Amino acid sequence: MRRADRLFRIVQLLRSGRLQTARHLAEKLQVSPRTIYRDVQDLQLSGVPITGEAGVGYTLRRDFDIPPLMFDREEITALVLGARMVQAWGGTQLTEAANRALRKIEAVLPTDLRERIDEVLLYAPGFRVSAELRSKLDALHAAAQERHVVLIAYAREDGQQSVRRVHPLALFFWGGTWTLAAWCELRDNFRSFRIDRMEHLEGLEEVFIPKAGQMLSDFLRYVRDERNRSD
Repeated sequence: MRRADRLFRIVQLLRSGRLQTARHLAEKLQVSPRTIYRDVQDLQLSGVPITGEAGVGYTLRRDFDIPPLMFDREEITALVLGARMVQAWGGTQLTEAANRALRKIEAVLPTDLRERIDEVLLYAPGFRVSAELRSKLDALHAAAQERHVVLIAYAREDGQQSVRRVHPLALFFWGGTWTLAAWCELRDNFRSFRIDRMEHLEGLEEVFIPKAGQMLSDFLRYVRDERNRSD
């Protein structure tokens, strides 16, 4: 859990009004009591009205409240459109996350701002994305994050088929087409693979070690160099 999230959770736990010990808070947040002592002190120094002391417990003044999130019209539009695009074109897990995020934002907005969500008239229809493609996106994204080698059966545009072992680096969306940027063991070089041309994929237990010249930053440099040469 990020420290900012932990501080927010401490405030929420103390809002119950009951005296809560550092040990109890530590068990809830799966950190040490010493960490809670430091976090509470930082919150107090920042102006949060927490009363109590180490060894006794802490509580939060009942009239304290967190101000509602404030967005202007353009910020709400950007958030809603971004969530709709994820819902339309993302994997299943990201789609569900976008739905949850929108519900959380809507729950804390004042009534007048909440109504603006329905006024956003920008849409991203996602009927072209199949359940199979969404599942592949989830699997490839997880493999890239966990650095697992992926075995893919791939069909090129000319129909030629091949089986590749690749090191997934990142996924890129090109306004209708998703591609996987990867290091290809067969070609011993970077390659981009269209997700919709992967006839089969299997995430292996094998973990690849990022090497100099084979990382995402190297891939981006490689793409820029290729573009410069073509210009």
